[in-house]
Amino acid sequence: MLEVTRVQGVFFDVDGTLSDTDDLMVARLAHLLRPFRFLFPRWTPQQVARRVVMALEEPFNTLYAWPDRLGIDDELVRLISWLARLLPHRPPAFRLVPGVREMLVALSGRYPLAVVSARPEASTLAFLEAFDLQGFFCCVATAQTCEHTKPFPDPVLWAAERMGIPPAAGVMVGDTVVDIAAGRAAGAQTVGVLCGFGEEEELRRAGADLLLEATPDLTRWLLPDSR
Repeated sequence: MLEVTRVQGVFFDVDGTLSDTDDLMVARLAHLLRPFRFLFPRWTPQQVARRVVMALEEPFNTLYAWPDRLGIDDELVRLISWLARLLPHRPPAFRLVPGVREMLVALSGRYPLAVVSARPEASTLAFLEAFDLQGFFCCVATAQTCEHTKPFPDPVLWAAERMGIPPAAGVMVGDTVVDIAAGRAAGAQTVGVLCGFGEEEELRRAGADLLLEATPDLTRWLLPDSR
């Protein structure tokens, strides 16, 4: 359970946490994947499609989050690579998770906030600029910021130092096991959100201290007066 009294700052992932997942692309891919259901009998086409989108946007996160214990067969990995080659490249279409701006307004009045993303710097900054969110964050860690990105603790430790808080006083908020692993490795508390790519069972197994349906639900935990 999240110990709110310990929290002095918040680290946010981007994809699936602040930025909404591309549901339209997921739906289209799920339709394409239906004939291949025999390759992943324990997964629905929708679940696999979400992971394909994740693979295209954050390849390292996907590779880390798909160990054999999740039942992903080699054939599925080859299918992901094949689809990645077939799908045309397109510029990112950013969408904000509903309620995120209001959450940032509320939390930034009480806590220092940071972005800790495995996205490249250019696309991370483009997302923040698209919704005029830069002013909410005291620092932004991307794939280029540290020698190692998530799931290593380096970007969380880097952000905590710039926020002026001990890593253990921070909480890492993200939608994948990579976010949870990075936060835990840094000694921070962790919150898994179910509005992105991660599944409840895998986030719970990764050791998330708290699971939320959507990122903005964090407000009622960190600001009890807002409940």
